[in-house]
Amino acid sequence: MNTLSYKTKSATNETVVRQWHVIDAEGVVLGRLATKVASMLRGKHKPSYTPHIDTGDYIIVLNSDKVVLGGTKMEDKQYIHHTGFPGGQRSLSAKALNAKNPQALVEIAVRGMLPKNKLGRAMFTKLFVYADAEHPHAAQKPQTLTL
Repeated sequence: MNTLSYKTKSATNETVVRQWHVIDAEGVVLGRLATKVASMLRGKHKPSYTPHIDTGDYIIVLNSDKVVLGGTKMEDKQYIHHTGFPGGQRSLSAKALNAKNPQALVEIAVRGMLPKNKLGRAMFTKLFVYADAEHPHAAQKPQTLTL
């Protein structure tokens, strides 16, 4: 009889090691960028991934204003929200949203791919999106990722 016990090691908040990554979004398709970023924010790229623990890394996305949408989505895709008042449904095209707030396209796409609970909101706080190539996180020594 084998007396060895095999137990699955679950990550805990104390054992999670987080790294910083920087991604250049210039010329990258929005959906492909968002899936990779959401997966890394969740920590699914690590062997220590645990679904109920935030094991993800910090992600910095640069040049979010130069992200690409396929086909005619830049003109056709509509971002809809409601003000909460009667008749308060508003919509913006992707092109107008990108002109108004360049970070919003990436943030909305990534947020939609994260869990819709407290854990997902905590994961989203580790995402930093910038419209240009500059970021204030040089002290964290982020590693460059290519998609």
